[in-house]
Order: sequence, then structure tokens, then C-alpha cells
Amino acid sequence: MASVLAHQGFIQGPEVRELEEALARLTGAGAVISCANGTDALQIALMALGVGPGCAVFVPSFTYTATAEVILLLGAEPVFVDVESRTYNIDLDSAEQAVQATLQEGRLRPTALLTVDLFGQPVDYERARCLADEYGLAFISDAAQALGATWRGRPVGSLADVTTTSFFPAKPLGCYGDGGALFTEDVELAAVMRSICLHGKGAAKYEAVRVGVNSRLDTLQAAILLSKLEIFSDELAARDAVARRYAKRLGGRVVAPLLPEGGDLFAWAQFTVQLRDRNAVQAQMKARGVPTAVYYPRPMHLQPAYSAFGAGEGSLPRSEALSSMVLSLPMHPYLSQSEIDQVCDALLQAEVA
Repeated sequence: MASVLAHQGFIQGPEVRELEEALARLTGAGAVISCANGTDALQIALMALGVGPGCAVFVPSFTYTATAEVILLLGAEPVFVDVESRTYNIDLDSAEQAVQATLQEGRLRPTALLTVDLFGQPVDYERARCLADEYGLAFISDAAQALGATWRGRPVGSLADVTTTSFFPAKPLGCYGDGGALFTEDVELAAVMRSICLHGKGAAKYEAVRVGVNSRLDTLQAAILLSKLEIFSDELAARDAVARRYAKRLGGRVVAPLLPEGGDLFAWAQFTVQLRDRNAVQAQMKARGVPTAVYYPRPMHLQPAYSAFGAGEGSLPRSEALSSMVLSLPMHPYLSQSEIDQVCDALLQAEVA
């Protein structure tokens, strides 16, 4: 930060490009484009892929509003689909049924599949890729919670047409404010996305070749992320150890997340369990001095802003059930074993009560 203050390259300073190169090495992506935040990253990806009026974008309902709102901002429509009960990620059978129903209706053109690596666990990228290819959909991965994770030995960031992420402070790799990035193997698409980030800039500074936005990562945030990247692999390993300790203590007593197999790694943005009486347990844990959070208390298809685009209550039963059951426990790389045990003791005592 002191170096940035000295050279005063606050916008598009050298640390920004250095960070993009470091993220490309981390993920194996051919190109990385930094931007102002994770929501912008999603919108920029959709803009670059030509998503707009008349387009249908298939997206899980059990997610954060940012995943859905950018679709409507561009004049397209979200088609909400259900999720899997244990992984919390998009149910690709539900997604395929939604694609087929959309084709049969004929009102919208199926255009993109937008998956979410919720809580840091990657989706089934192979199945998602096959589904997208079968129906001619662009494949976008919202990996805001999963940067650093791997799927079948391959890092998240190089597995979809475009992958987006967020550097919001609560994310596994977070800065000291807002920040985001896009990852792609497509060189031409990367150039379009970089242009959109910079007001649609062409080859010259004041040449506007397309409609764009103002979405640039601050150099100060890039400097912070570069420093945090130096210990990121250690922090991911520590998160994995915390998750495994949680799973061992809670196994069989509550529904806990699945652990990665085959040497893969989850980013563990959250460790989320499912409870019969979530609200009562949360209140009792708070009384015992243990903080928790609910991600998310209402699925997108039942939110007031999106209700016109869903089929109403009962249409996506797993998303609706999970919203009433999920509880996220404290999760960060520096939780001690005694703190983990304190959380588990409070949860188990509250669950039994």
C-alpha cells in the first residue's frame, strides 16, 4: 500500500496487471480481467456474450441476489432452477428440464447456463459443460465463493466459458473493500470484457467501440490481494482442516457438507449445516456466545423482486426447504481447535435441546 501511495498510480497501476498475471497462474486461465466487484464481473460476462432482451439465463434459485439481478438489468430473464440437497449447487437435471420447457414454450431463447459454486464447493463442471454444449448455451460460472478450489484436479477458473469471482472481504481471498475478476480461455472474449470494463474502450484512449461500464479494480486493492495471495494456499489448507474437524465432530448428528474426494480442495467460504429447527438453534448458540449466519433465508424465485419470473411457492422444493434449514458456522483459516470444539458443543447442545 505504501508503494502505491508513493507511485500514485491509483487507477490501473502496475499492481493490477501483476495481480491478473498471478491469478492466471493460480487458476490456469488463459486471461484474467480484474474489475470493481463480483456483481460487475457477472454483468460484464453476460454483456460480452450478447445476453439481452429475449434471452433466458438458467440460474439456481438458492443463491445470492447478485447472481440473478444482473440478468434483469440487461433485459434478459432468469429461469430459476432447483439445487441439490447435499451440495447446495445447481441440480443439472432440473436445469435441463427448464431448458426443455423454455424451448417448448418458445417465448425466450435459451442463451446461458449460470452456475454458482456455493459455499466454496465446485459444481459438477463436466455435466454442466455437457448440458451447455448440448443446448448451445454459454457456460458462466459464478465462483465468488470458490476461488482456489479444484474439481477433478483442475482449478476453478479454467473450467467454464467465463468464470467470475469476488474479492469482497468475507470471501476466501478478500481485499479491503470491493473487487472482482473474470477468467476465460477465449482471447477474443477476454478483449471484449476488458473493453467493457473501461467504458467500451478501443485501441485509443478516447475511442469507444461498444457500450461499456466503469469497472476497474483499484490499485490499492490489487496490492492488498497480491500480499494475501502469498499465503492463500496455506489459508485454503487451514480452511480444509477446519472443515474436516467440524465434519468429524458433527458427523451423524446433523446434516453436514460433503467433503472433497480424490485430492480435490474446496474453498470453504462457509461451512453450512442443515437443522430441523434452525431458528431455535441459532438463538441458543447466540446465547452461548457463538455467532452464526443464514445464507440464504429465502430463495430467489420467492423474492419480491423476482416473483414474476418464478412459478411460485412449491415449485422448487429443495431450494425452499434449504432456506428454512441452513445455518453457517464460523469459518476462517485461524479458528483454533478449542474454538471449533466450542462451536460444535454449542450446536449439539442446542440441537438436542
